[in-house]
Amino acid sequence: MNITDLHQLKRRPVPAFPGWWAALGPGVVWMALAQGSGELIWWPYMVAKYGLTFIWLLAPACLLQYPLNLEIGRYTMLTGESIFHGFIRLHRGFGIFLWLLMSVSFLWFGAFASAGGTAMAELTHWPEGWSQRGQSLFWGYASIAVFVSAILASGVVYTLIERFMKLVALVTVIGLLSACMQTEVLASLPGFMRGLLGPSEAIPRPWEAADASKLLTAITFAGLGGFWILFYSYWLRDKGAGMAGLIGRITGLGGAEEAVHSDGFLPDEDQQSAANWSIWRKFLSADIMVGILGNLFTTLMTCLLAYALLFPKGLLPREYELAVVQSQFFAVSWGEFGRLLFLVIAAAFLTDTWLATADAVSRIQADIVMTLFPASRRLPARRWYYIFLALLTAITSFTMLLDAPGPLILTSALIGFVGTIIFPVALYILNHKLLPPHLPEWARPKRRPWLLGLSFLVYLVLAVLYLKSSLGY
Repeated sequence: MNITDLHQLKRRPVPAFPGWWAALGPGVVWMALAQGSGELIWWPYMVAKYGLTFIWLLAPACLLQYPLNLEIGRYTMLTGESIFHGFIRLHRGFGIFLWLLMSVSFLWFGAFASAGGTAMAELTHWPEGWSQRGQSLFWGYASIAVFVSAILASGVVYTLIERFMKLVALVTVIGLLSACMQTEVLASLPGFMRGLLGPSEAIPRPWEAADASKLLTAITFAGLGGFWILFYSYWLRDKGAGMAGLIGRITGLGGAEEAVHSDGFLPDEDQQSAANWSIWRKFLSADIMVGILGNLFTTLMTCLLAYALLFPKGLLPREYELAVVQSQFFAVSWGEFGRLLFLVIAAAFLTDTWLATADAVSRIQADIVMTLFPASRRLPARRWYYIFLALLTAITSFTMLLDAPGPLILTSALIGFVGTIIFPVALYILNHKLLPPHLPEWARPKRRPWLLGLSFLVYLVLAVLYLKSSLGY
């Protein structure tokens, strides 16, 4: 295990906490990305098809991600370094292994832009004379062009991401809440609430074996699963949380370039640093819960709407028709205007997944290159970020053309399951064995991470079940 270099990090005072309103943000980005990357797809699908048979698993599945986010955030806020930098400190070969897995797992996410394009195609039916698939691709490419232009023109890239994700999350929550207030939906609420306590009735239709992988994916990736969960470290970093406030930020061409340090800092022994860290530690827990509970709340609303509106009629959101089918949610409360509004929101909701993912993966790639290869630091971090953003834009623009990228998505899901099992172990070694000897006493973990161990055991069981279902055992 490579444990060199940590003792060589310079010590600095822990930056002062800027206030709750100014600090909160990464959790909201986490929430918005989680919604667009799965919660509006698999959970409503399972409810629309099987009623309340599995809905009681949703809340525990969301809460399982709390200890992972806590440990990811702890490392970044105590050192200013990204979590991937920490993994490389554990062992260079281990870090490279995770880097390769992550790179493969994010080859397909252009599908979210084309899924959002489906909503715009249904809304506009333009360009005229094109097939529905062609219209969807047109709007998907258009949204990517808009987002890349916005990144280039931004002052601080993370600030752009946070503001956009906050807007999408706010409008979506308001719209979903309004739809849930309608009489038809409220009439289903008592039965839905009973379903959250556990299965109370027989499965309403024969179980299809092909849905096993969808259910296991929905449980494991409730929130952000696989390599997506590591994004939280980079959002905290550019938000300037804790020691990350000393690192520097990626800026757009509309802002002055900042020096971004690859190596971090350690907290000094000062009592003011101890007081500042105490507040930052409380912020970390609160920010994570904003993301998890916000995501749980919106997912419960989409599931309630699916139970009230789709399940009785046998309508199933699937593939590229997802946004079109779920536009009925808003039509309940606002009629045709509501349906059209939802299609606009869905387009933003799904394409913002492309925006946040392209940004985060570009950050990760730039960070890993600069960590593994010190000679690469002759180029500034911003330059590496834009190089990888251009590569990801080109790659995902190609994978969007895959009409049914089933094998690639299956491979990505399998890789995500591998990551979900590995991360708890690596985080335990990093935060509870490697880092503590270099920290002041007040910054060291005080309790045994039994929640992290529980997450590991649950994800291990789910991964085995997923593998068995995928291979047909």
